[in-house]
Amino acid sequence: MFDMDGVLYDSMPNHAKAWNEAMEHYDMTMTKRDVYLNEGVTGKETISRISMRDRGRPAEPDEIREIYDHKARLFKNLPEVQVMPGALEVFSKVSTLGLDILIVTGSAQKNLIERAQRDFEGYITRESMITAFDVKRGKPHPDPYLKGLEIAGVEASQAVVVENAPMGIRSAVAAGIDTIAVNTGPLEDSLLTVEGSKMLLHSMAALADWLDGQSV
Repeated sequence: MFDMDGVLYDSMPNHAKAWNEAMEHYDMTMTKRDVYLNEGVTGKETISRISMRDRGRPAEPDEIREIYDHKARLFKNLPEVQVMPGALEVFSKVSTLGLDILIVTGSAQKNLIERAQRDFEGYITRESMITAFDVKRGKPHPDPYLKGLEIAGVEASQAVVVENAPMGIRSAVAAGIDTIAVNTGPLEDSLLTVEGSKMLLHSMAALADWLDGQSV
């Protein structure tokens, strides 16, 4: 099971820019570091967290929709993000091993969810994606990865997660799944390993190299 932003797509810089501009528009602050620390958390929960921190109160449902829609428009108007180097090679090697592939993301970014089905055609369908639309509680709760186990029809011991963010790793570990951290962002490695990842790499290309010679 793979996270999407920062793992399959080099999309986090665009998310950071869009979140920063959207929050400033509503008199709140979300730094690049804030974005990476909260990556994987649903937009609703992210906005609520920042609102509590900056305004001392939770955001109202109408505010959350307005802010997230504004962020989504900003994101959509930024330059198109690219597939993370090495991601397709990883999918090819994982598929060759006879393993099923799922995407588990906290994203509600419809254009990127739809695009993933094209870019990873043959590996991914909408039915093999768990997004913010499919669970009530997102990362760092275990629910998204528990849903992934349910869809795959396997036990936690039969699955592996690839994540790039602390909240995503916490979610996967809480679901009882061994997790590989791929640190493609600016956060210290220790912020990922402390959450319980079994291995840490710094690119999907490095993961593709590691997969050589692996067996199930």
